[in-house]
Amino acid sequence: MTNSPPRSLITRLGIPPTLAWGYLGLLLFMIGDGVESGYLSPYLIDRGVPESRVALLFTVYGIAAGLAAWLSGVLSDLWGPRRVMWTGLAIWGAFQLLFLTAAIPLAGYPLMMISYGLRGLGYPLFAYGFLVWIAGVAPRARLGTAMGWFWFAFTGGLPTLGSLVASGLIPQIGSYATLWAALALVVAGGLIALLLVRDDHGGRRPRGAGDGPLATLVGSVTVLWRNPRVGVGSLVRVINTASQFGFFVIMPIHFTGTVGFSLTQWLHLLSAMFATNIFANLLFGVVGDRLGWRRTIAWFGGAGCTVSTLLLFYVPHAAGPNFPLTLLVAAFYGATLAGYVPLSALVPTLEPKHQGQALAALNLGAGASTFVGPPSSRSSSARSVSKGSSGSSRGCTR
Repeated sequence: MTNSPPRSLITRLGIPPTLAWGYLGLLLFMIGDGVESGYLSPYLIDRGVPESRVALLFTVYGIAAGLAAWLSGVLSDLWGPRRVMWTGLAIWGAFQLLFLTAAIPLAGYPLMMISYGLRGLGYPLFAYGFLVWIAGVAPRARLGTAMGWFWFAFTGGLPTLGSLVASGLIPQIGSYATLWAALALVVAGGLIALLLVRDDHGGRRPRGAGDGPLATLVGSVTVLWRNPRVGVGSLVRVINTASQFGFFVIMPIHFTGTVGFSLTQWLHLLSAMFATNIFANLLFGVVGDRLGWRRTIAWFGGAGCTVSTLLLFYVPHAAGPNFPLTLLVAAFYGATLAGYVPLSALVPTLEPKHQGQALAALNLGAGASTFVGPPSSRSSSARSVSKGSSGSSRGCTR
């Protein structure tokens, strides 16, 4: 009997060894993308851009990001994940350059709309292209853990470490130069992922007969009813972060205007919420592999978020501005959001011959969740962001 060689630390952690550099690259890319999240709104307003136009700018950015999140899966089926990631990196870099060299110095709003709005196509193509790559490489028994590491890198960069980098750089080099530093981080992360990952699954993905570009594009929508289980997964994905995006609209106002917290306290609560979420992403990836993906989603995601959503609203309402108690509730909510992490592992296995289409449908649900929150309050949300509420409407999605 021969002894199998000892597994590397990377393998024991649940990271596909051939993709290890990709996780590091993703983390750096998302740190760069998240640098602006805490200050771009007030920065543009200070430069004379009206609040309403800043809000519209972020709306266009969000629409572009939602479209790219859907297309990332479709294009990965057509081109392969590596080419999709190269496209995302090129779009992000080119339009950030236009934004920094022309739109901001000239204070031209139409140019801002074009450059910043279209830059929104960049990060979903890069990040979610890598998500498809993971789905095609990670062994099924550790797929939940591999997806947990993906969301750890994603949310660790945007908005958490990105905002931390900005807080350190702005006092030293200023707001405008910090945006250039963000570009450097994105390019560095993108090149690390794309040049150092040698896995063959990143190339062109095989397609069945007749699966041309149009059929693949249409298939990413028809898969919702062609495979009802994928449709249900997409619906669950809508529900997943509906409360999160609704809270981004109402909670800054509710916590500061009704409960009595200061804006700084609210920001600290938000930071605690997503700091907890980062590590819970890893935890529930592992739990999903051990306990079962469906069971983890149902109990920790569905039931957990039901309880934590109610607590996050009613506990501060009943207890008043009790910061330690509300901090615990906010952390609990951030943890239960991560209970949905195994969705990214479950859905592509429901459509193994068209994993990109399945993930495109899942990402379509992610984009739809941003519109389920109360749209009539979005102008109030924009005002809160403009006063420094961390720009979290660009927040992370499962």
